[in-house]
Amino acid sequence: MVKVFIDGKEGTTGLKIYERFAKRNDIEILQIDEDKRKDADERRRLIDASDYTFLCLPDAAAVESASLCTNPNTVIIDASTAHRTNPDWAYGFPELSPEFRKRIESSKRIAVPGCYASGFIALGYPLVKSGIMPADYPVTIHAVSGYSGAGKKAIAQYEAEGRNPELDSPRLYALTQSHKHLPEMKKIAGLAFEPIFNPYVCDYFQGMTVTVGLHSRLLSKKVTAADVREMMAEHYAGCNFVTVAPLMGEGVLPEQFIPANTLAGTNDMQIFVYGNDDRIMLTSRFDNLGKGASGAAVQCLNISMGIDETTSLR
Repeated sequence: MVKVFIDGKEGTTGLKIYERFAKRNDIEILQIDEDKRKDADERRRLIDASDYTFLCLPDAAAVESASLCTNPNTVIIDASTAHRTNPDWAYGFPELSPEFRKRIESSKRIAVPGCYASGFIALGYPLVKSGIMPADYPVTIHAVSGYSGAGKKAIAQYEAEGRNPELDSPRLYALTQSHKHLPEMKKIAGLAFEPIFNPYVCDYFQGMTVTVGLHSRLLSKKVTAADVREMMAEHYAGCNFVTVAPLMGEGVLPEQFIPANTLAGTNDMQIFVYGNDDRIMLTSRFDNLGKGASGAAVQCLNISMGIDETTSLR
């Protein structure tokens, strides 16, 4: 029986991780008394008593919790932004390459990717790695997410009676281009500069799309949309959770729309390549609470445990 402690179980990500363990008989959840949730000594005791601790906390609190651990055998899986660019922590996106997966398998410190970052890096990493997109390409990212990714306060605002009518429409944010996911987007994808990032929060609960457009004249190689799609398909061949759709055409998306909420409740990610040979478009679609948060965290746990990575995720 593997002992697991979730530090921050009351947040959206923590609750979703807890729910995914409900039917597992190989995990014992270590519970903390409600009145001791912020007691450092009690949290230290539970972290050290666990085989795995999930940190579902704001960045500063996650750094503090990680520092409390004195048990060299405890594996910490951090869902915050705090450690995603730290070279001492494995980056928890195993589908990117065998090297990423090996680090997750062997590391005692694993940083779970951000939701928007997962969507972009799934596109950007193979593009740079393959040599198709130069590291200094002027990347612009457009993305939409359900409001569940905005935290408890925003969820309450969206679900309140008599709410602000502005919430009925998509809302663009991160206007200063200083979104917390930008450093990991740049580092993990292998970019020379941070991209322009335009995220929208929208009036539905969960699900996300992340889109990048490419001008073929600015790429390192002369490629067609079909070439890019083939490269992406080869990169993710054999993956359980990341799949690449056929090149956009008849039967792929009959209505020629890419809705953002169709993978809600799953750990799946779909990648679409479309547009034309002059302006090539790529979109990733997934659940911001699944592959973009709790599902990715549980997948990392499964890999670290050496069991089927799809356990409790199908």
